[in-house]
Amino acid sequence: MFQRICLVHYHEIGLKGHNRASFEIRLLKNIETLLEGFPFVSIRRISGRLCMLLNEDIDYAAACHVADTIAAIPGVARVSCGYKCARELDLFIEAALLAIGDVGEFETFKVQARRNHTDFEIDSMQMNQLVGAGLCEAFPEKKVKMKDPDITVNVEVVQAFAYIYARSLPGIGGLPVGSAGKVMCLLSSGIDSPVAMWRLARRGAVCDAVHFSGRPQTSSTSEYLVRDIAEVLRKTGCARKVYVVAFGDYQKEIATAVPPKLRVIIYRRLMLRVAEALCAKVGGKALVTGESLGQVASQTLENLAATDAVVTMPVFRPLIGSDKQEIVTEAQRLGTFDISSQDAPDCCTLFMPRNPETHARLNEVEEAEAALPFDEWVPEIVANATLL
Repeated sequence: MFQRICLVHYHEIGLKGHNRASFEIRLLKNIETLLEGFPFVSIRRISGRLCMLLNEDIDYAAACHVADTIAAIPGVARVSCGYKCARELDLFIEAALLAIGDVGEFETFKVQARRNHTDFEIDSMQMNQLVGAGLCEAFPEKKVKMKDPDITVNVEVVQAFAYIYARSLPGIGGLPVGSAGKVMCLLSSGIDSPVAMWRLARRGAVCDAVHFSGRPQTSSTSEYLVRDIAEVLRKTGCARKVYVVAFGDYQKEIATAVPPKLRVIIYRRLMLRVAEALCAKVGGKALVTGESLGQVASQTLENLAATDAVVTMPVFRPLIGSDKQEIVTEAQRLGTFDISSQDAPDCCTLFMPRNPETHARLNEVEEAEAALPFDEWVPEIVANATLL
């Protein structure tokens, strides 16, 4: 009679025009793939949302776990746990009682009903009154409160069925991964770059990544941390392939050949060259970094411009206007902060000069690196890159 459901709501997808269906199907396929092995029967499109039918024997705690997982997937604005039933008023009241029972303690409530088609003879106002009256009879000690109640019982009549729920949780919004092309992210074991990668995935991009390890001049510890970060991101579809580059020997060559103050900029220019080549290899169209304006010496306007000059692909910096605390807060929400907070030697700290250049001149940088064999190094590095 009643089947547990998770109702997946979206917002930005609903603003699309004639291609809206392709975004809906992409989100549906992403959820199906990421929740493989979870206790659900099927997921399908209904009017303006997706409906996941859960296994008959599933309990409320397991249903909440499914909803929590869905809420973290890009493209999802909100997820609701509830029940599906036939379009009969008595069943609406019974399902509403079940939905309230799932939520737990409350003192005030309201009913919020809507119908998708006028072929159902009872309009929204009548449903509010009739279901509300049934709940008042079942809970005479509780009060109806139209503004900011403890719980809201939603009754939605959509096509041939009704969907009743009282528990909703916000999703992360955005667009479904795979709806906006491919990018290559420069992924370190630090706090910033995983957040930058997540932000691009939330805009629909398929995110591959490259990690520049200090190996063999340092240990491979950073690679293990990046693997753990990638696993967190993969749970919600925000990471695909992760390449690892042993970068330490190339940094050593640069450090012995260029003025100390320009080392960091020239390291970054080689990194972008390699990232661009890997991006082209997988069919990507842009690079992504975790840089924030003025956060460190290499992230001044002049230095960023000197770095970008070496590539033709766009370089996206989704954190460029964020301060460190904002980034930390987002990393904590994402689940990568504790991993990134562990100490690990990597290429970022290798052969660092005491006084790095903060206002580089492009002509000086190009002159300093002119003798370095980048045309040989880049294909060599790309050929030796390994998948994590």
